[in-house]
Amino acid sequence: MTQMHDLPAHRLAAMVRSRELSPREITEHVLARTERHDPGYGAYITVIAEKALEQAQYAEKRVMSDTPESLPPLLGVPVPIKDLDLLAGVRATYGSRVLADNTAPIDSDTVARLRAAGAVFPGKTNTPEFGSSCYTENDVAPPARNPWNPELSPGGSSGGAAVAVAAGLAPVAHASDGGGSIRIPASVCGLFGLKPTRGRISGAPVKPDLVGLSTSGPLTRHVADAALMLDTMSGNLPGDYYTAPPLPPGETFADHVRREPGRLRIGHYAHTGSAGLPVHPDVLAAHESTLRLLADLGHEVEEIPEPGDAHFGGTFSDDFAVIWAAMASATPVPAEREPELGELNRWLRERARALPVPEYIAACARLQRGVRSWMAATEPYDAVVTPVLAQPPVPVGYFAGDGPEEEFRRMTAFTPFTSVFNVTGQPSMSVPLHHAPDGAPIGSMVTGRMGGEPLLLSLAAQLERARPWADRVPPVWHD
Repeated sequence: MTQMHDLPAHRLAAMVRSRELSPREITEHVLARTERHDPGYGAYITVIAEKALEQAQYAEKRVMSDTPESLPPLLGVPVPIKDLDLLAGVRATYGSRVLADNTAPIDSDTVARLRAAGAVFPGKTNTPEFGSSCYTENDVAPPARNPWNPELSPGGSSGGAAVAVAAGLAPVAHASDGGGSIRIPASVCGLFGLKPTRGRISGAPVKPDLVGLSTSGPLTRHVADAALMLDTMSGNLPGDYYTAPPLPPGETFADHVRREPGRLRIGHYAHTGSAGLPVHPDVLAAHESTLRLLADLGHEVEEIPEPGDAHFGGTFSDDFAVIWAAMASATPVPAEREPELGELNRWLRERARALPVPEYIAACARLQRGVRSWMAATEPYDAVVTPVLAQPPVPVGYFAGDGPEEEFRRMTAFTPFTSVFNVTGQPSMSVPLHHAPDGAPIGSMVTGRMGGEPLLLSLAAQLERARPWADRVPPVWHD
């Protein structure tokens, strides 16, 4: 029998508009599942049940008073917010005990757009301190655990968002990605995750990412839901450093889910070049399976060089580490409370303070030259396919415990494929096509041209039809 959490977000929204389901029913169902299951999975840092029910009640009034055509697209649909974004009147910890009592005075622009679209906010999802790591463990909440196996990590830094969707605690979730933080948890939790083009979604008013690595985006089970979320969150404000190429007038991302992508020319690679990082056999098998599926669907598939060697002069990892340390230093922390930060962030912030400005500028310049070279070399390809990660999901606690330098090394070895596309700014998605022999999910990453979300969504929908994944869920789904 179909349960309410089996329904995709776009279907829930349609049922609200037609009065088949009430926003309060949906919200109560989500909150009940959260109360029952979240203590064992750590999806949320903060649950705001009372506020969510108030929002649901307001949505019900709109359903009864407005015409269906005039209702906003996400009315009554629960959408948790990652605790790196501001949700007015709710604490914003950024995953840090230093900010455990911090309350957001306003909504971020992304949250404001979701609010205007009628979304209901059940709470703030778990994230590592300042989003600095690829796993979700911190000092303000229990560790996030993978719904497929609670001994495994759900990745990060949008780990809590992924847990909420994968465990059926929310139909979709807001997430963000500065080095793979949407695609990593999507891969290990069996979800669809999309990092949009740089500048597609505004970081206003407070995200100080001058290099443009980070962006908000959706984590979902269904491609159509990701398109709906992207239509809702997209937009720019005066003062944004970057803006993405707009869609043609009157066109939406949701339109492209219903369109065939045509025959595409697709490049691929699955090696890490001079870095010499090993790629697990299960990951390689999943990658080869994706390539066969794409070929079976009529696409032209050919191998291309790994971008670090061919285009970034072999310095990509070092240069990215410089930028990552600078980003970790951007969140204001009183000097007397710096010792309370986690070991990784203390180490990153110390590296940033010791970094001469000319070295930072030189790293940015080398990365920019690499981006130009990579873009020119891959222009003939409609998309590029790689693994998301070098390994299947790893245990909770795998990364930490042996010092911050070793932690950073392990994270780099786990995620050698994702961060290059934060540097280039290209749209990039994790598609949940595979599972390892032990049942753990393994995603495939597909990256498009700048502004290429429409084609990525069309291709993802084709893959979803060819190899449906939404019915494959973890055991907690049926509890």
